[in-house]
Amino acid sequence: EVQLVESGGGSVQAGESLRVSCVVSGLPLTGGCFGWFRQAPGKEREGVAAIDSDGTTAYADSVKGRFTVSVDNAKKTLYLQMNNLQTEDTAVYFCGADCADIVIVTTAINPLYTYEGQGTQVTVS
Repeated sequence: EVQLVESGGGSVQAGESLRVSCVVSGLPLTGGCFGWFRQAPGKEREGVAAIDSDGTTAYADSVKGRFTVSVDNAKKTLYLQMNNLQTEDTAVYFCGADCADIVIVTTAINPLYTYEGQGTQVTVS
């Protein structure tokens, strides 16, 4: 059974940083496309960042230069480091596993992943 469990969300002030984590079980992190997407109240889901099996990353334009996606294979964990957070970054952040293409899932509305976690709230004020 594949499970993705996020943690690390919280409330911060604009300009501060936060790192969210996603522990992946039942699926190796070395063999596919993984990423993060978010959903703000009243809005559709939007892709944020993704990483593929050779470490190539892709980011939504709105977070480029501020967010970094990474993987720790030994810990089976996907991370999203978020710096210089802004109020418009407020959303529930979800991790996803098994996607078609890292560029597609970071530019599409309602990006598709085969598996996703339950989400973690990030609030920036």
